[in-house]
Order: sequence, then C-alpha cells, then structure tokens
Amino acid sequence: MTSSTTPGGLARFNALEEHAAHAALREACASTAWVRTLLAHRPYTTPDDLFAASDAAMAELTAEDLAEAMAGHPPIGRPKPGDPTSSREQRGMAGASAELKEEMLELNLAYQERFGHVFLICATGRTGEQMRDAVKERIGNSPEQEREIVRSELGKINRIRLARLVEEENV
Repeated sequence: MTSSTTPGGLARFNALEEHAAHAALREACASTAWVRTLLAHRPYTTPDDLFAASDAAMAELTAEDLAEAMAGHPPIGRPKPGDPTSSREQRGMAGASAELKEEMLELNLAYQERFGHVFLICATGRTGEQMRDAVKERIGNSPEQEREIVRSELGKINRIRLARLVEEENV
C-alpha cells in the first residue's frame, strides 16, 4: 500500500509511531480494548476499512470495556472545560435555556443513579430538546437494552471522531 492510494489524513495516521497512534485513538475512545484492536489492524487502506474495524471492535467490547469507554464522556450539558471535542459534540445544549439545562442535569443524575454511568448519546447535530427527550425515553430501558444502545451510540461517536482524525491535516 502506498500513500498515493490512501487518503492523506489516513496515510498520516497509518504512519504514526505506535505511541502517537495510541494517543490519537484514545482521544476518539477511552476503551483500551478498542484502541488495541484498531492499532493491531493498521495500516488501513480506506477510511471505510478503519470504520469497519471500529465497528467490529465495538461489537466485541465487554461490559467493563464499555464502562471504560463511557468514563471518557462528560454528561450532556456539561462538556469538559477546555475540551473542544465535547463542546463541539454537545453544541445543541450550548444555547439551551436555563430551564432545559436544569432539567438535563436532573435527568442525567436520575439516569446515572439507575444505570451507574453517564447518559451517552451521539449528540452531534441534536438539539437540547432532542437529547432531553432521548434520556426521558431511555431511562425506562432495562440495563441490558441500555447497554446495547450505549454500544451503538459509542459506535456513532467513534465513527465521527475517526472521520475527523483521518480528515485533519495534522494528526
């Protein structure tokens, strides 16, 4: 495989030293197992190959691996200070009313009490109201149902983050 057949950002990612690639992937997902799996399959020929590897790795994560991945995500409505990724992804809550932000805080706490982890949703492109409605709907799920929804939402988030990683001029 030559870099002339691989998109530029992906070629740069493939060429990263192991520790730098590990750090870049860790920014996308906090699961050690997911990161290891994606590193083990480098180099990738196309972004779709990278996304497929991510999806396959997500499908194999244990409950403990999912918990580790979720621990890397701040609650909806409270992005990590100084973290442009969580701020960008949660943009839908930025202009929310004080009432909606307070309601999301209460719902986040109720969800966390029920499931033992942060409410996780692919927030990109969603309004604050859509995220509120999603937590209200999902809080009634069984833990097993919710674990699989979380797995799916994490997969969506990882794809978005990986796309940004391989599109960026400097990985």
